[in-house]
Amino acid sequence: QVQLVESGGGLVQAGGSLRLSCTASRSIFSFNSMGWYRQVPGKERELVAVIRRGGISSYADSVKGRFTISRDNAENTVYLQMNSLKPEDTAVYYCNAVARYVATDYNYWGQGTQVTVSS
Repeated sequence: QVQLVESGGGLVQAGGSLRLSCTASRSIFSFNSMGWYRQVPGKERELVAVIRRGGISSYADSVKGRFTISRDNAENTVYLQMNSLKPEDTAVYYCNAVARYVATDYNYWGQGTQVTVSS
């Protein structure tokens, strides 16, 4: 069973920065992609950023230019650097990993970490 352990959430003022970390229990090369999602109460979970096995990353329009996803293969860790944070970035952030076996995608999730941005 894959485990994803997140850290780095917290309370920050608008304009500040946070870095989230997600460490996997096995090599991140085993995943087709890893990413970060976020969710606020009453809304669906939304994709924030994803990095694919080949290294290509993509972002939600709302975070482009402010957030950066990266990975450390040796540490089996994916990061989300969040700069210029806004109150609307407040959410629970979840790490996601997708593995593909025989044309079937398997999704794994972390436990979530709270990010709160005060105005």
